[in-house]
Amino acid sequence: MELISRISQHFSDSAETKLQACDVLATPLAHAAERMVKCLMNEGKIIACGNGGSAADAQHFSAELINRFEAERPPLAAVALTTDSSILTSIANDYTYNEVFSKQVRALGRKGDVLLAISTSGNSANVVEAIHAAHERNIDVIALTGKHGGKIAGILLPTDIHLCVPSEKTARIQEVHLLCLHCMCDSIDFLLGVTE
Repeated sequence: MELISRISQHFSDSAETKLQACDVLATPLAHAAERMVKCLMNEGKIIACGNGGSAADAQHFSAELINRFEAERPPLAAVALTTDSSILTSIANDYTYNEVFSKQVRALGRKGDVLLAISTSGNSANVVEAIHAAHERNIDVIALTGKHGGKIAGILLPTDIHLCVPSEKTARIQEVHLLCLHCMCDSIDFLLGVTE
């Protein structure tokens, strides 16, 4: 019974966090989707990065854009900077792990692209460096964070969009991040006139 109670509490906590996040994130999520659609319609691409669970989210989001979300549509330009093990390990080995994303942003990013920077804590050093690289190349940043945004909150430009989940718990933040990514996928399709 105790285990069932713990599991039930996770469901309750997750639902409560998502409802609180809706009040804070609905408007910036709409702005983020609009920014991404503008980028895509102008031949730009979405570049995504993060570590661990956030790396999985970056890859998930890129897959949804390139393949499809819930309705048929042409592929949309997206790339996750977390997938090429040769690039990641060569940069980490020859330089530092903090540069594994920033070097890729400098190589692949162009003005008009959008960087989706995902960090549960907001303190991931390599994501921070990716944001600096994006700013150097005049690339808009959409940051997906939690825990008050960490270091990332302090380096974003007024033109960037910050989606900060109002929670201190990593699991809850990650659960809301996935919901945010699905909201953006759906909103992008909606703005492009894609219907099921």
